[in-house]
Amino acid sequence: MVLEVKDGKVKITKSIIFSYQRKMEKLYAERIRIYNLYNYESRLKNEGYSLVAGIDEAGRGSLSGPVVAAAVILPCRLFIPYIKDSKKLNAQKRARLYHSIFNRAKDVGIGVVEANIIDRINIAQASFLAMKKAILNLKEMPDFLLVDGFKIPHLDISQLALIKGEDRSISIAAASIIAKVYRDNIMVKYDQKYPQYLFKKNKGYGTEEHLKALLKFGSSEIHRKSFKRVVSR
Repeated sequence: MVLEVKDGKVKITKSIIFSYQRKMEKLYAERIRIYNLYNYESRLKNEGYSLVAGIDEAGRGSLSGPVVAAAVILPCRLFIPYIKDSKKLNAQKRARLYHSIFNRAKDVGIGVVEANIIDRINIAQASFLAMKKAILNLKEMPDFLLVDGFKIPHLDISQLALIKGEDRSISIAAASIIAKVYRDNIMVKYDQKYPQYLFKKNKGYGTEEHLKALLKFGSSEIHRKSFKRVVSR
């Protein structure tokens, strides 16, 4: 609480009390939301699965750079407020949550597949490959996976695919933040090497400025040559 101080005396006003109550109500509502996001994880733990990992990827629709996947295992009922689908957060909030998740998660694994591999095996297979790499980069092999979108093929681990999984599973939401921020940081570094494409701003996606740069300069080494919007320029 922020208190008013006048003539050395502390004064608690109605506005201060009201503001404090609103903050407490907001935090309580957030606790309920996070609690509900543990629904799948809690159910699986009750069924005997001790290491449940959420899996998500970032960069699937980009015209350049890698596709990045993350696997996150959270402690049971860990409360990190405001975790949600990375696309529903601004860059500042994503960065703050990224560090909170890394510091407090039981385990985090990241998988990266570069553009040349994407061109060779297609983006769908590259996304699955990145997810497999993320799982292998965990300290311990999970015994169940919650995957955003579709099941990962040719993987000998029990899994459940959830459409719009970032809105239904806390672990997938956490993975979406890790994958997004990690990939964005890669694209910011690429911006230093290829400043003409404005990767720092567009992260490799097909914005109007990016498409104009492709027309003017052609594609770079990190562009996905198998994508129509790249080869047609």
